Amino acid sequence: MTAAGRPRWVNLNTLLGVFWLLAALLFLFHLVPNHIEEPPMVQNPLQSPRWLPSVAGWLVALLSLALIVEGCLRPPVRDPDAAEGGAPAWRWLLMLAGFAAYWLLFEPLGATAAGILGTLLLFAAHPVRRPWLYLLAIALPWLVSLLFVHVLNVPMPSGTLWD
Repeated sequence: MTAAGRPRWVNLNTLLGVFWLLAALLFLFHLVPNHIEEPPMVQNPLQSPRWLPSVAGWLVALLSLALIVEGCLRPPVRDPDAAEGGAPAWRWLLMLAGFAAYWLLFEPLGATAAGILGTLLLFAAHPVRRPWLYLLAIALPWLVSLLFVHVLNVPMPSGTLWD
């Protein structure tokens, strides 16, 4: 039992983990098999239109299980100083600007540049204190773009501003 008189597992992390686990299982066992048709000519499972949604569904299920375990073993501790004022308005604006940059500039800047800009804005919105972590804001969108283009053969926009 925690100090508040409720069981240790009753916290936001555990409840969100259970919600996302149920959503992932519904996605994997109902939506993917019933709503994504498998063409009969598919010889390799990697060529199936079900492959990428199934991988994404299993990743969400695995991450939600990790969230449940973390919520049970290390329940989040509420900081009374941070809970009083909430997040400042500039943090919300930076997060919205990151979303808008990725959404509105995806075609003009290209997938990689828009991803880097959006990630940098999200990192700035949350107090990332180690400067070397900002290298992740450059490396991750670049690696995701390379993965989509060269491994999954999914064309990504390179940007109309550069033409």
